[in-house]
Amino acid sequence: MKISPAFRSVAVATIAAAGISFASAAHADSGTIRFAVYKAAFFVGGSGGEGTLTFHGRRYPVSIGGISGGLAFGASKTYFQGTVTHIRRAQDVSGIYGAAGGGGAVGKGAQMIVMTNDKGAQLELTGRQVGLQVNADISGLSITVK
Repeated sequence: MKISPAFRSVAVATIAAAGISFASAAHADSGTIRFAVYKAAFFVGGSGGEGTLTFHGRRYPVSIGGISGGLAFGASKTYFQGTVTHIRRAQDVSGIYGAAGGGGAVGKGAQMIVMTNDKGAQLELTGRQVGLQVNADISGLSITVK
C-alpha cells in the first residue's frame, strides 16, 4: 500500500502539533492560594484584600482588588482558599478574573467559585463569608503577585 507524500506530510505535521500541545500542558503546574477579601457595595461595589500563593514550596504575597456592578448591597469579608492550576511560574496568577453570579449571606455563609485569567491560570476556590451581603452582579477581581 502506497501512501502519498502529501498525506504523509499532513499526518506528520498533525502528530507533531499534538505532541507540542501535550508537552505544553504536561509542563503546566499548580499551587495553593489563600486570601481574605473585604467587599462593600451599594449597586456599585469595591473589594480589596491580601493573601499568599504557595508555589513550588515558596510563598508569594498577593494583593486583591476588584469592582462589581449590578444589584448588590452590604458589606462582608470572605476568606478564600483553594488551588490555582495551569501555571508555569508564580507570576502567571497575576491578572484579571471575571465572574457573574448571585448569592447572599447574613452572618456566615459559604461560597465556591472557579475563575480563569487571560494567561489560562484557573482558580478553584472555596470561601467562608462573614457579614451582610446580597448580590446579583458581574464582578471583576484583580490579583497581583508581588
